[in-house]
Amino acid sequence: MSTSPQTPKQRRLPRRPASSLAEKWTRIDGVDVFYRESPLPPADARVMAHIHGFGLSGRYLLPTAERLADDFHTLVPDLPGFGRSGRRRDMLDIPDLAHAALGFLDDRGVEKATLVGNSMGCPVIIEFAHRFPERIDRAVLVSPAGGLYNQPLRRAIAQLSADAPREPRTMARVAVPDYVRFGVPSTMRLFRALTRYPSLERLLELRIPTLVVLGGRDPLLPHAHRIDEIASQTDSHVLVVLLDGAAHAINFSHPDQLAHVIRMFMDDQAIENDPRWPGHARLYEVHRGKHHPSPKPPAN
Repeated sequence: MSTSPQTPKQRRLPRRPASSLAEKWTRIDGVDVFYRESPLPPADARVMAHIHGFGLSGRYLLPTAERLADDFHTLVPDLPGFGRSGRRRDMLDIPDLAHAALGFLDDRGVEKATLVGNSMGCPVIIEFAHRFPERIDRAVLVSPAGGLYNQPLRRAIAQLSADAPREPRTMARVAVPDYVRFGVPSTMRLFRALTRYPSLERLLELRIPTLVVLGGRDPLLPHAHRIDEIASQTDSHVLVVLLDGAAHAINFSHPDQLAHVIRMFMDDQAIENDPRWPGHARLYEVHRGKHHPSPKPPAN
């Protein structure tokens, strides 16, 4: 475990914190890695690491991560090659990114964690669980991307174009600088790797409690009932929840609802709506795999 001083380039970056989480740097395999962490996590808190999506940094995950930071030891890294972290030439396919996530947890001294991902972060988590099953407690997959439904590239671009006006306007201020920094060559290479990854097959093979959260207005994914139809073909550990009113970047657009679902999932509680939510945001349990834990009765 190591924490490195900031380089001159890093010191020139804006220093106004984007979050209530502590901003930190470490150095892993010769690469400077930026991450955020719960400032004062309880000593016995379960560890929860949030894994970002395609071309993005962890910044857009912060709204949800902040809401969970008092309940869990929360970590939000920018994986190598993304956001404020340094670049590595071998960080542009799904297995490499899963290894990078493992290296980050090793560096932080974390033996086992729950991983929460959005979009491309979901295949990274699935690969992590496939390769390192002893290092993951549970998986939370929010708007999982990749596979045949996002092929070819022109279809994915059309889906992203349809999604953009469905997201909060403030999302652009977070996402556009990350995409520009990531660059076109990296985008093309990673897109090929992402769409070739067998996400669905690996998802149904997972042997840990797994929560999948889908947005009812997400153009990058098939309809939730199609996913239910596929998931029902095998006895799985997967719980599928639909959040009406949300599109793709649920971690940014609906943090209260997502944090609520994650807490219930972590405590094996029944998925229920919070009556304080606006009428356009409602939760529905779409599928509960045969091997997913049954809901516990509410505590008195």
